[in-house]
Amino acid sequence: MADRVTVIGWDGSPPSDAAKAALSAATLVAGTRPHLALPYVNKNAEQIVLGSIEIAARRIAGHRGTAVVLAGGDPGFFGVVRALRDPEHGLEVEVIPGVSAVAQAFARAGMPWDDARVVAATSRTLRQAVNVCRAYPKVAVLTAPGAGPAELALLLTGVHRTFVICEALGTEQEQVTVLTSDKVADHIWREPNVVLVVGGMTSNAPGVAGRTGWIAGRDPGFPGPVRGWALASEYGGHVPAQLRAFQLARLGPRTGDLVWDIGAADGSIAIEAARFGAAVIAVDRDADACDWIKVAARRGGVELHIVHGTAPQALEDLPEPDVVRIGHADAEVVSACVARRPERIVTTAATRDTAESVTRALAEGGYEVERVLLQSVELDSEWAERERSVTFALSASRR
Repeated sequence: MADRVTVIGWDGSPPSDAAKAALSAATLVAGTRPHLALPYVNKNAEQIVLGSIEIAARRIAGHRGTAVVLAGGDPGFFGVVRALRDPEHGLEVEVIPGVSAVAQAFARAGMPWDDARVVAATSRTLRQAVNVCRAYPKVAVLTAPGAGPAELALLLTGVHRTFVICEALGTEQEQVTVLTSDKVADHIWREPNVVLVVGGMTSNAPGVAGRTGWIAGRDPGFPGPVRGWALASEYGGHVPAQLRAFQLARLGPRTGDLVWDIGAADGSIAIEAARFGAAVIAVDRDADACDWIKVAARRGGVELHIVHGTAPQALEDLPEPDVVRIGHADAEVVSACVARRPERIVTTAATRDTAESVTRALAEGGYEVERVLLQSVELDSEWAERERSVTFALSASRR
């Protein structure tokens, strides 16, 4: 029974002496068909064409001899190492890495990538990958069949990006193509490929370009220049900080989510949701408010998709949301949002009657509703009351 496996990452360059020695001694080699056709593979060894990594791992664990797995690039980076190290297989894993496909792609583009987000897109995670591309100005996407450049571009509606598509990196068929996102779906792309999705916030936004960081990956501004969140808003002030804190806590925006902020007003909720890493679409019927949100988002260093229109009509062509915030409760708007089945909906009501009617609409739509009466009193320097706010805050979770 094999208790040890050597995983070799191949990036198109000749293998190291250690990799050649492992391949020469192997009695079992697993890899894709192109990997198994490499001249360095011992042709007398048993060969496994990689499909399901779990099935391959069980066969390797049961093999009597010396096992090698050939993988692309750095197999410890979204690669086979995680599956092989599952305790159920009882394998000791040695890794001889190559250059990762992401590093190669950024090298071909001549771009630094310590400030990039890296996501793996599959048919199951495609929406989340697209939402990361909406929220961040530099994303590398490791694609899969059915979740390639064309699918990414088709779902990235309303957002302009530049795609750097790197096909068959490290092979004789390698090709790098640069296109705007609206042109990508017109082509058929060869697999495997890595897509760099770049654009959005410009170098005028704080911390976007020309910045030397200290940690890989980049949040789009959170926590911002001031420590904390839901502070007195520097972007407007229409939404009291205490209500903002409650709504953000119930929304729970995170990287990979798409947030609808309907009736976005001063944009403070939308901006803070984006600072948590979510993609955000801010909707408002007031053109001046939309212009204000655009300026405030730029100052806050976040990317927002701003839609000028009146809900619910303005929502019809928007991509599916994960969570929704509605500035002021309206039964028609609430019903339109319920029909899209987001995980959570939060809203406010000025009166108990409105709160009760909205609660019914949410409950009938299959949501459990939390109702809170929030009262906030702002005090001046003399401890005298300066401003009072009383609001019915509703938070609904899908059953």
